[in-house]
Amino acid sequence: MATAPFVQLAGDLVSAMGQELGAAKPIDEGLLLTTGDGFLFAFLEDPMKVSLETVRRLGGGGDGLTPRVVVLTPGRLPLLISQEVVRRGGTVVEGPRFAELARQLGLASQLGEEPRAAPRGRPRLLPSAQQLDDVMHRAQTWLDWGVPALALRFYRQAGNLKPEFLPARIGIGRSLLALGLSDDADRQFDEVLAVRPEDVEARLGKAAVLGAKSQPKREVEVYRELLSEDEARTEVRAHLVAALVDLGDWPSARVEIEAMLSRTPEDPQLRFLHSVALTRTGRADLGEEEREEARRLGLPFDREVSLCEHLGLPAPKPPAPPAFASTGTRAPAAGSSPRAGRSRTRTPARTASARAARSRGGRARAGTRKGK
Repeated sequence: MATAPFVQLAGDLVSAMGQELGAAKPIDEGLLLTTGDGFLFAFLEDPMKVSLETVRRLGGGGDGLTPRVVVLTPGRLPLLISQEVVRRGGTVVEGPRFAELARQLGLASQLGEEPRAAPRGRPRLLPSAQQLDDVMHRAQTWLDWGVPALALRFYRQAGNLKPEFLPARIGIGRSLLALGLSDDADRQFDEVLAVRPEDVEARLGKAAVLGAKSQPKREVEVYRELLSEDEARTEVRAHLVAALVDLGDWPSARVEIEAMLSRTPEDPQLRFLHSVALTRTGRADLGEEEREEARRLGLPFDREVSLCEHLGLPAPKPPAPPAFASTGTRAPAAGSSPRAGRSRTRTPARTASARAARSRGGRARAGTRKGK
């Protein structure tokens, strides 16, 4: 059974997220808490005591969980267990992410840490406005981190603080869509459009719902309609590129990628997508040159690997490590000066891809529709 301090922490975390507690059920590994909107939070104190049988019981004995199951633990679950939770449709918040959640909510002391210093007040912001701003920031952070179940918590908390605040309602829709709850997301976007029919973010959300419901051609039509109203909307074009890639329409995707590159020619991830589009449209020679340019501009190797995985491409070969002499300095080439023997290094640059932009508009991250 879970210890009393851990049970207290679990209850405080759910309450601090502004959730109405439903039922609580102690289990051997921890505590199960349900919320008023039907989510199940499984707080597991000692991850090493968690088994595949534990995961099965979270699903009621069946083979699958639901997107409404969230497993939280202060430690690290065995890799097999965490993968099984995700495979069955649940969400995992473990280790550093669990600690960060506690810190965000002012509960770090219950983890044995010093309380985080309160942020300095923003000038000219009323306390209520600052609280709303903080909650929205938390929500966006968790959505960017790929944990829509927690993003949903905070967007709903923001909605309770200010019911007429449309960005919170759009965030709720995005989070629901990232969880695979497309019908619920669709209703959220409809509610926003009923108040503000021309809201671009809500219309993007509606388009993403079409994609999630296996209607990619209609999804593309919505994006093109939005671009016809304002061609300068880069975020709309990013959504369109991702939809065209999903559809396998590389010629059209290439046109849109090149339009984006005309505005941001030094974006390494766009350069990489352009290299793939060139290769898929019969210009493999130019495609290889463009991939090298993406690397030169700072595309990190791990990001290139991730993009290749999502696009179904062979994994790239890792870059060769620089040669060092036994003294710890680089060894010059034979017959050359030390200066001539030095090789240039590439500086990784952190950028957001079209796929990441799309996930913030209610789609899954980096080439997947589920985004868990």
